[in-house]
Amino acid sequence: MKSGPFDLSGKVAIVTGGNGGIGLGMARGLAGAGAAIAVVGRNEAKSADAVAEIDKGGGKALAITADVADEAAVTEMVARVRRELGRIDILVNNAGMNIRKAPDQLDIREWESVITTNLTSAFLCSRAVHPAMKQIGGGKIINIGSILSIFGTSFSPAYAASKGGIVQFTRSCAIAWAPDNIQVNAVLPGWIDTELTRRARAEVNGLHERVLARTPAARWGTSDDLAGIAVFLSAAASDFVTGAAITVDGGFSIVG
Repeated sequence: MKSGPFDLSGKVAIVTGGNGGIGLGMARGLAGAGAAIAVVGRNEAKSADAVAEIDKGGGKALAITADVADEAAVTEMVARVRRELGRIDILVNNAGMNIRKAPDQLDIREWESVITTNLTSAFLCSRAVHPAMKQIGGGKIINIGSILSIFGTSFSPAYAASKGGIVQFTRSCAIAWAPDNIQVNAVLPGWIDTELTRRARAEVNGLHERVLARTPAARWGTSDDLAGIAVFLSAAASDFVTGAAITVDGGFSIVG
């Protein structure tokens, strides 16, 4: 029986930062479509909980504790996924952090920490999975950007720079790896209710109200709002989609 365009049965996905927030929402969506999931994160307990949740829902998942900003750790992580799950079809580069300060208040160590975690990790992981995907005849890479990939903000200069870089990195990989049948796309989430944005609401006065006022959907997003786009960009349905940067923001970015 031929599988449908959104069927991920037999596929293996790596989701970095997959133990919470947007990453966990995507991991749940991919597992629900049939993929086995490698949940990669630095917090071992959170990753174990995420795997237990996916397993309870009928999926198959593996927890890997790794710092994806470390080249050696990424190499070992990819080797372990191939060893224990047999292949790599999908990579979701979701690991991220933010430090909210004005540009004149941000020191170089803080800048480098955000850029390394958000952008360099995507480079390291993408480069590491490329041989595995090429060997099996193709693959899917999803890089998580942000609406701050396209908008500026006074309080997140390093984060905005890293997420703008994600879009250009996505386009470069999409062109370079098209001959290998690897589609590379970016997802730009809007204001999603996660641990990261709850801290933002606590630190940025009036943010909650401004987001609701500008968002046509009149609500913050949830992590499960990212499940569908993850499945689409991981499945055969998106085989002719590459180099795209797709907003998932309840309409925030279209308001003038």
